[in-house]
Amino acid sequence: MKVLAPGEFEPETTYLNTAAYGLPPARTRAALDAVLADWAAGRRTPMSDENVDRLRSSFARLLPGATGADVAVGNSVGALIGPVAAGLPAGAEVLVAEHDFASVTNPFRNRADLRLRAVALDRLAEQVRPDTALVAVSLAQSLDGRVVDAARLRAATRAHDALLLLDATQAAGWLPLRFADADFWVCATYKWLLGPRSVSFLAIAPQAAHAARPVSPGWYAAADRWAELYVPQRLADTARRHDSTPDGVGVTMLQSSLDLIHDLTVDAIGAHDRALAQRFRAGLADLGISPVPGDAPIVTIPDADTRAERLAAAEIITAARNGMLRFSFHLYNTPAQVDHALKVLGHR
Repeated sequence: MKVLAPGEFEPETTYLNTAAYGLPPARTRAALDAVLADWAAGRRTPMSDENVDRLRSSFARLLPGATGADVAVGNSVGALIGPVAAGLPAGAEVLVAEHDFASVTNPFRNRADLRLRAVALDRLAEQVRPDTALVAVSLAQSLDGRVVDAARLRAATRAHDALLLLDATQAAGWLPLRFADADFWVCATYKWLLGPRSVSFLAIAPQAAHAARPVSPGWYAAADRWAELYVPQRLADTARRHDSTPDGVGVTMLQSSLDLIHDLTVDAIGAHDRALAQRFRAGLADLGISPVPGDAPIVTIPDADTRAERLAAAEIITAARNGMLRFSFHLYNTPAQVDHALKVLGHR
């Protein structure tokens, strides 16, 4: 198995923690240096509408069927789910998965007039009911990497006229996506998309645009933002109406990282990442360690407390979550790093 992007990454550790934070490619670091130099010299400010719109289109490429006009740019997943939560009528039922990441559930949980129902992830599709207004779930689970059957869930929501929101934060970049598989897509970009923490996306299917209500829109959400800075603004009639003012530095960084993702292709990255995870799972079986079942590049095993310290001492970077130890494999990882982690785990 070849390194997918030679020269782009030079980690000094065995970094198996992309599910927490991805590593920036060399091209992204270079883009950051360039924009900071120009900013410090007073030649330009980091903000550029043209760069933001290019970034929308670049993210839309990860959702075949979407266009840049379908994409809003914000700062966090929770904030971008806010308009979806705000658009639901009082008393509406929202179906979520037990133990999903808090950013997916909090916008609904903290609206007191909604009915939130949490069920086991593997029963989510069968638990959609005629009175379910919305299903919201992470496509790949942060805790253990389990992946939702998007097509099955989409069929269930359509059968009951329910809306579907998918969080692609732990999937975009290695798992092929389809815009038609959900009404709303949210995604933080600092993990598998190798971007900064300051840029996230909300993509809205045209038929669901009416169901999202702008929450505290700022000047950047206006239809003609530069002409209406000091007069009552009209909101954009596209997903831009849900924009927050973007971080110009973050936009520049993320664009470089997305260029690399597109150059390599999600299919190739996914095949690489999953092959490493499969190698790791096979090695765990030889050691008598049972991970949470699945085939994602996120692999979780029990007994974090007894294993995390040993791995950290060997400069193997992982994450402890809810008593579990989580490993995540991405395009900068190699089979030799998988074998190194297995060797340390197997050392008594």
